[in-house]
Amino acid sequence: MGLVICIVAIVAVILLWWVGTYNGIKKLDIKVKEGLSGIDVALTKRYDVLTKMLDVVKGYQQHEKEILTEVIKLRSGMTMQERNTANQQMDTAFGRINLLAENYPELKSSNNFIQLQNAILDTEEHLQAARRLYNANVTAFNEKIVTFPNSIVAGSMGAVAKEFFEAEAVKRQDVKMNF
Repeated sequence: MGLVICIVAIVAVILLWWVGTYNGIKKLDIKVKEGLSGIDVALTKRYDVLTKMLDVVKGYQQHEKEILTEVIKLRSGMTMQERNTANQQMDTAFGRINLLAENYPELKSSNNFIQLQNAILDTEEHLQAARRLYNANVTAFNEKIVTFPNSIVAGSMGAVAKEFFEAEAVKRQDVKMNF
């Protein structure tokens, strides 16, 4: 009777260890998938935010360039009557600029470039954090499935080592900044 209890206890301990190890491997697999999803979220954010910010900066840059070109054109080689007409046109142009500046105080392209730089830094920091989290989860998973005796359970469930992060898709490329 004592031998039977001993054998049942050993089988129960082995079974509990097996289930615990199996569940641990499954949980780490989920963390790896979650980490990969975090990278995709960060990459999508980078792509979406930076392309939109770049469009905004280009738009403001073009707007300011047009205003400056108009002002320079108005000032060059004019007669007195043309200067008076130009002054009226410049007053109208400056009125538009002042109205835009009142409605959109951050209209100046230098501020937009600062915002663009901050957006780049922010998205890159999020992306790096997501990559680090993913790689940490991959490391934990890979260590779990290759160490003995966990490797026995991992082999029986077909668990294979995960790959570390490698960027390849279109949204995984850095956004090109062409001005």
